[in-house]
Amino acid sequence: MATATPPQPTRRPSQSRTRSNLSGWGFATPFLVFFLVFLVWPILYGIYMSLTGKSLTGANDSLIGFANYAEALADADMWRSLGNTFYFTVISTVPLVLVALVMAALLNVGLPAQWLWRLSYFAPYLLASTVVSLFFTWMYNPQLGLINDSLSKIGLPKVAWLNDPNVAMWAIVIATLWWTVGFNFLLYLAAMQNIPVQHYEAASLDGAGAWRQFFSITLPQLTPTTVMIVLLQILASMKIFDQVYQMTAGGPGGSTRPVVQYIFETGFTGYRLGYSAAISYIFFGLIVLVSVMQFAVTRRRSA
Repeated sequence: MATATPPQPTRRPSQSRTRSNLSGWGFATPFLVFFLVFLVWPILYGIYMSLTGKSLTGANDSLIGFANYAEALADADMWRSLGNTFYFTVISTVPLVLVALVMAALLNVGLPAQWLWRLSYFAPYLLASTVVSLFFTWMYNPQLGLINDSLSKIGLPKVAWLNDPNVAMWAIVIATLWWTVGFNFLLYLAAMQNIPVQHYEAASLDGAGAWRQFFSITLPQLTPTTVMIVLLQILASMKIFDQVYQMTAGGPGGSTRPVVQYIFETGFTGYRLGYSAAISYIFFGLIVLVSVMQFAVTRRRSA
């Protein structure tokens, strides 16, 4: 005679949900710990530091309120550094977007040995900033540099690329363009290759030439990619530090010193950590403001 198996206890939905939640929190805990320790806590501590007179010498760590912010807003050197940063952002973003677009368009038409072109366009982006800065410093050398030597051979006067306040920032822009344009190029090329071929075939049947197809099909299809590239490029250019510090150290006469370098010099050369923290948060607020404005403009155009 078969014995009946006792009924198995059923798990309540609330118990199952609780166990799932605990498992989820268990997986998320390592990320949350790193997020709190390396992002949230530094931000909060930086805000606190900006409200103190903290120094590397250990003097005057007490709260002084918004005195650092008031001093920063009246600091002519800070505003000049901010002006240099925005000037570099404007004159570098335009060529970094346009040149990348042209490079991607040329490669997208089907040039032979495409792997070689892709490698040559993107390879500089893999170099360290120190390598690029040293390379262009020698290229810009007034006496021994390749650029001035080429100018003298065709009868043009030599240029003090890194010593002339009117030219130094443009010299840094050229170096930055050669170094980083490959990243934007890859984004544009990937976006172009995702455009359906049927669009171009239909345009060809209607008699549209290559230029008409580019302006009527390619550019409109690249609008989301262009918006993303412009936003990323503006944020990257506003944080410029490496190549300027290594090529000109902010000179000549502070004409190329960006605000990030001024923050560094104020905190670690002038020993005023609290004041440099205040400048950092003013700069952070300007970056947020620029980002919000750009998102608003982009949204209005796409609506």
